Amino acid sequence: MSRTQTDILIAGGGIAGLTAAAAFAQRGYSVTLVAPKAPLRDDRGDLRSTAFLDPAITLFEEAGLWSHLAPHAQPLQQLRIVDTTGWPPEIRDSRTFVSQDEGTPPLAQNLMNWRIADVLLSDLEERENVTLLWGSTLTGLTLREAHAIARLSSGESLEARLVIGADGRESGTRRLAGIDAQINRFGQKALAFTATHPEPHHDVSTEVYNQGGPFTLIPLPDHAGSHASAVVWMTPGPETARLQALDDEAFSQEATTRSANVFGPLTLASGRATFPIVTLKAKHLTAQRVALVAEAAHVIPPIGAQGLNTSLNDIAALVEAVKPGQLGTRQHLDAYEKSRASDIAARVGAIGLYNRLTRSGLPPLQGLRLAGLRAVADIAPLRRRVMDAGMGR
Repeated sequence: MSRTQTDILIAGGGIAGLTAAAAFAQRGYSVTLVAPKAPLRDDRGDLRSTAFLDPAITLFEEAGLWSHLAPHAQPLQQLRIVDTTGWPPEIRDSRTFVSQDEGTPPLAQNLMNWRIADVLLSDLEERENVTLLWGSTLTGLTLREAHAIARLSSGESLEARLVIGADGRESGTRRLAGIDAQINRFGQKALAFTATHPEPHHDVSTEVYNQGGPFTLIPLPDHAGSHASAVVWMTPGPETARLQALDDEAFSQEATTRSANVFGPLTLASGRATFPIVTLKAKHLTAQRVALVAEAAHVIPPIGAQGLNTSLNDIAALVEAVKPGQLGTRQHLDAYEKSRASDIAARVGAIGLYNRLTRSGLPPLQGLRLAGLRAVADIAPLRRRVMDAGMGR
């Protein structure tokens, strides 16, 4: 039986999979991407936003994508951490983190995820060396020294030099490659939505801590003539269900209270999406002719813009590790695993621990949270180290 041949088969049609397709296609490889469905390309799609740090922007530039994304980006000039206590929350302290030197680029560039998907798809649809197979999933893998043979739910069979699993936390690629994963659950969920507010955000991303997890407001361009922010609100699972059941007006009032009124009354300006908060770390990043990236390899709570940025660091490392004639070989995959394994383990561990601390309502742990905030903000060498690590430097 004849099989379709491709240099790279990517399983997964999210932002990570689309970015990997563009990055490898830019290097001249033939790429086939398979996913159950195409992402929605308007505000019915992924309502989360992503603050892209310098390494991610560099990856987009090298893939020829940033010039198309930049017009939709909102620069984040500062990060403000607000510590609150009691209910309704009362602000007891805050600290603002800025770039070290005046005139340096913004800390990050923020875009709505559905907008990113639209730009990436538009680019990929124009590339002759990219094939997009929607409505299909990976159902089988035969891994050989020279190539992998992939079987799809459509009945098609493909031969690829490299299979990239970018198919999320329930990754079928990871399972078919025989790679186990360690998962930790926190009993939390996150609400993602857009809100308008009367006070300007001044390009400052604001994280408000109380209990249950952070309430994060990420700057967006104005919406219908009003200042706007993308919001990620982490809460215990039962509380998330209660909030989802509220009508828009009552939900907006609850969100305003939880935000400690930092931008004035919040008004819901979109739908509401929820997703569970877990950490996940694959025990290995590779198998023969297979590489895992993004949430197939690791899941990190949405704190400090680490989730998708860490995923894009995977893709950059996988592209960078290729030497001429070595695509998908053991040398290529070993170099990728070596470059990413320790960083992933450190970020999954650190963000998971930080989430446990910041979600607690116990006074001793809230006191520790406040002391940590003050130490990081007020001790210059520590502040520089934390900011450099957070920004992927």
